Amino acid sequence: MPDPRIETAPPGGIDYIAVEESPRFVELKRRQRGFVFPMAIAFLVWYFAYVLLSSFAPAFMSQRVWGDITVGLLFGLGQFVTTFAITMTYVWYANRKLDPISEEIRDELEREEAKA
Repeated sequence: MPDPRIETAPPGGIDYIAVEESPRFVELKRRQRGFVFPMAIAFLVWYFAYVLLSSFAPAFMSQRVWGDITVGLLFGLGQFVTTFAITMTYVWYANRKLDPISEEIRDELEREEAKA
């Protein structure tokens, strides 16, 4: 039985499988994954370090840094700061590295659709 994904596009339609396999789209996916996967791994390591330290190093996490502020509290607040920093970094990265490629792909698809 033939693979339905490799059938040609209907007349006048866009062959989205060919678009997905095009060098520009492959490059777009590579760049996006090249940012997202390492960043996700780094954040998960940071998050689990926080959880494990809270569970297995309570003396360290309860050390006072300044007044009633403890190491654990700073690490916990650091989770929020890290989340915002990752989000802002991704937006910056997407605007500079991903959006130009996706705009090229979209423009090309819109030209193809206009021809049909």
